[in-house]
Amino acid sequence: MMKITIVSGSHRNASQSEKVARYIETTLQQNHPGIEPFVFSLAGNPLPLWDQSVWEGDERWEQRLAPLRRQLSDSDAFVIVSPEWHGQVPAGLKNFFLLFNRYELGHKPALIVAVSAGTGGAYPVAELRMSSYKNNRLCYIPEQVIIRDAEHVLNDDPQQNDTDADSYFRARIDWALKILLAYGQALKQVRASTPVHDDRFSNGM
Repeated sequence: MMKITIVSGSHRNASQSEKVARYIETTLQQNHPGIEPFVFSLAGNPLPLWDQSVWEGDERWEQRLAPLRRQLSDSDAFVIVSPEWHGQVPAGLKNFFLLFNRYELGHKPALIVAVSAGTGGAYPVAELRMSSYKNNRLCYIPEQVIIRDAEHVLNDDPQQNDTDADSYFRARIDWALKILLAYGQALKQVRASTPVHDDRFSNGM
C-alpha cells in the first residue's frame, strides 16, 4: 500500500484548488489499485502561523501538529496543489512548508499542480521549485501540471466543462500521477538503503 497526501493550498472554501485536489484523489482511487490518497485542505487556515515555539517543543504546537505529522510521515509521495494569487503561492501553503520538516517530507517525491482561473499558473510552479524544499528535502519531480481556466475543467457535470481542455487535463493528470508513483517506489528504496538524515546537516545549503 502506497500512501499519497494531496495538499490543497487554497485558503478559500469551495475553491477550484480543492476541486482539483478531490479530482486527483478520485483518480488515484479509481485508476491505481493499492494507493491510499488523503486530501489535506488549507481552506479556512487550519494551521496557525509559524512561530519560534514550534522549534522549542511547545506542547500546544505538538497537540496541533501531531496528527498531521503522522499522516505526512506515513506518506510515500505528495501532490501539492497551489492556486496562483497575484502571481504567488498562498501564504498558508508557504506556512505549511515552515511547519513540517525533513522527517515528514524529506526525500519523498512531490508533483506540483498549479491552478489558474485564467491562462496563468506558471508563477506558483517557479516559486515552489525555488523556495519550498531546502530544509525539508522534499523532492519535486520534473513533471508538473498547470490547470488553466480551472472553472471549465474537471467538473462532475460534463455540461460545465470545455470538452477538449477537460479531456486533455484528465489524461495529463493521470500520466503525471503514474510518474509520481514510480518515483514514490524508487525513493522508498533510497530512504531504506541510505542514511538520508544527519543532524550535522539538518538544514540545506
